[in-house]
Parts: sequence; C-alpha cells; structure tokens
Amino acid sequence: MTNSSDTMTDTPFEPRAAAPRAPSPTRPFYWSVRRELWENRSLYIAPLAVAALVLVGFLISTIGMPHRRLTTLTLPADRQAAVISQPYDMAAVALIVTMAIVSIAFCLGALYGERRDRSILFWKSLPVSDRIVVLSKMAVPMVVAPVIATAIILATQLAILLISTVLLLVNGVSPAVPLQLFAAPVVLIYGLITMTLWYAPIYAWCLLVSGWAKRVTFLWAVLPIMALALFEKLAFNSTHVLKLVAYRLSGGSSEAFVSKAETALRPHSIIPVEGLSQLDPGRFLSSPGLWLGLIFAGVCLAAAVWLRQRREPI
Repeated sequence: MTNSSDTMTDTPFEPRAAAPRAPSPTRPFYWSVRRELWENRSLYIAPLAVAALVLVGFLISTIGMPHRRLTTLTLPADRQAAVISQPYDMAAVALIVTMAIVSIAFCLGALYGERRDRSILFWKSLPVSDRIVVLSKMAVPMVVAPVIATAIILATQLAILLISTVLLLVNGVSPAVPLQLFAAPVVLIYGLITMTLWYAPIYAWCLLVSGWAKRVTFLWAVLPIMALALFEKLAFNSTHVLKLVAYRLSGGSSEAFVSKAETALRPHSIIPVEGLSQLDPGRFLSSPGLWLGLIFAGVCLAAAVWLRQRREPI
C-alpha cells in the first residue's frame, strides 16, 4: 500500500501565475508623445535659447535702470505700469512667437520626416495605430509646446523681477510692481490656451501636408493658399482669401480679449486689474471662427490618419 503523500502532486500548492494585466489604452499615446519629445529637442531648446537671449538683453538694459525708474515714477499711474511691464511683455511675446514657429516647423516635419528616413517601417511594426500616432503628434503643438512655453516664460519673468528688484533696492529706489504683474500668469495661461485653439487648423493643415508631400513641405503648405489668393484677385478682384488668412493669424487676440476702449465703455468691472478685465472667454467660445477652425482641424487630422495608412516611405 502506497503512502497517499507519495501519490499527491505539488500542483495544488504551487502559486498560480498572475494573469497578464491588460495594457492601458492611454499608454501607447503617452509613449508616442514621449517619443516626439526625445526626437525633437528643439521644442524646449529653442525657447530656452530665446529666454537666455532675453535675459542677456535685460541685463545690458539694467545699466542706468535706477535713474530711469525715478523718472518713470513721476509719470501717471497707467503710464508707469506700461513702462515697468515692458520687459515682461517683451519676454512673453518673444517666447510665444518662438513657440508658434517651433510648433509649425514640428508639424511640417512630423509625418514627412519618418517617411524620408524610412523609420515609418519600424514604427508601423509596433502595436500602435496610425490614429494614435497622428493624435500624439498633434498633441505636441496643442499641449506640450504651450506647457513648455508657459514654464519658461514664467521663469524668465521671475528672473527679470528678481534682478530688477535687487538692483533697485541696492540703489535705494523703490521697486514698485504694477498690479498687472500679479495677474500676468492668469493672462498668460489664458492667452496661450486661446492662441493654441485658434491656431489648431494651422497645425493640422501643416500635419496633413507633412503626410502628403514628398519634399519641401513648407512650400506645399503655403503655395496652394497663395495660388488661391492670386486666382481670386485676378478673377474677381477681391481679397477674401488673404483676409481669411490674416484673420486666422491675428484674429484670435481680438476674439479672446477686449480692447481698452471697449473696457472703458463697460460698466464698473468686478475685477479691478486691467489685464484680467480685458479677458473675454465668452466671446471667444462663441466665435464662429473658433469652431469652424476646429472643424477644419478635425478634417485635416482625419485625412492625415488616412494618408499615414497608405503613404509609402520616400
């Protein structure tokens, strides 16, 4: 008679292997965005270089600042605020323009570059859909670049504030700070969000051209619009296309902000700070130009996904 312990197996007592966890649906998108940051360092190197240039220029301008500040303090309050805020505004404008240029350049090369160096063959072998790839590339100018720009702008403005404050205190001059500067982060974030949404059709159009063109993507992005504008002028002696382009490039600020003249015509504002009282999100969100632009951007993105499924390496 055999012992029961000899006939029993160890299987019931062995721990079962854990079932593999289903991958998160957002994980491929996250790593696709990380890939774009790894491969396109200009997204943060260019703004950092511009910020360094702005700080160097500001350091040079600090020569004679205490004397100029004493003169500024004799001006009316609104004029004082404009003069004192000028370095901060110039830094923000320079970095916002840099962000827009870098974003457009990124979109023009996003799909074209992987076809040119034939790396698309490798990326297509991975379990990542073309839709996720295109959306991750669109997320760079729509999310990543504005976040990077916001951080660098705020850091640059803080450095300007610290340098000017220390210099003025050392020379016995009051480092008066306009109230507008305290509202600057809110105005900056609001401005970048509205600008990014307003420029979405431009980014999507550049991404579509990047997925279609075989070379010189910039020319293919610009020439059709120029040709259409020229045809309209010759055929109908009108400039609707040029006006539409100008509206798309600069009309976002007029939709998102109210002018000082419009602010003066309003009843007493609840917010005393001029910068905040000029924000008008209601008008921006109700603007037909915003929603028509977003619809156009969606069509361009769908076409870009279709192209990536079918276009071969160059």
